Amino acid sequence: MSIVSLEHIHKSYGDNPVLRDISISVDKGEVVGIIGPSGGGKSTLLRCATLLEHFDSGSLTYDDIVVAKNDAQGKAEYAGKDAIKRAKSKFGLVFQNFNLFSHYTVMRNITEPPQVVQGRSKDEVYAQAKKLISQMGLEGKEDMVPCDLSGGQQQRVAIARALCMNPEILYFDEPTSALDPELTQEVLRVIRGLADQHMTMVIVTHEMNFARDVADRVVFMDGGVIVEEGPAKQVIEHPQKKRTQDFLRTYEG
Repeated sequence: MSIVSLEHIHKSYGDNPVLRDISISVDKGEVVGIIGPSGGGKSTLLRCATLLEHFDSGSLTYDDIVVAKNDAQGKAEYAGKDAIKRAKSKFGLVFQNFNLFSHYTVMRNITEPPQVVQGRSKDEVYAQAKKLISQMGLEGKEDMVPCDLSGGQQQRVAIARALCMNPEILYFDEPTSALDPELTQEVLRVIRGLADQHMTMVIVTHEMNFARDVADRVVFMDGGVIVEEGPAKQVIEHPQKKRTQDFLRTYEG
């Protein structure tokens, strides 16, 4: 059974369609890479999947939770607060620009959300956070604030914060776009490690080699549609659609 399923998603900003009949589902343990040019709809799709934005028509489900479906007029109708809250507990989201609380320490950035949102005990959350800090290679940084960390370290804190909520699926929206090449590799190593642990992930990325090597499946989007999708190595190395070929050629130097 799919952890998340989006079916026939349409979304427009005014008269500008940004998602046009998008259907995608993700199974437990699967890593899906979403690639494509800027403005192709990748981040908007992620924002719809994580309920940061509403789509105009289509359906969204998490496990057995129907988050949104079309009403009699063919417009998306969203579920009530309880269902939305349950759906939000299923996923975590790692942003491009970290979105850490600037005045919180590393430890507080990681531990505050599980205590406030999930009502978990401080002892339980702190024990988990210590393990995540070690996993992210952030030992000794617990009492630092974000401005004292490198961009790569801040992004690893953001990943630890998302993982401390125990999500079933983790979304990444271009997690290395704000980083220089050296720091990019730090973060990509962490995500590779999560893939090795069979963490379910959807990763919007411009790192083609990373998508090829880590993702099980790659989806190429352009103009608000899915142009091509399939096994990661096949799509990256042997794309079938001309638009995909033209896009990937720009990464071949």
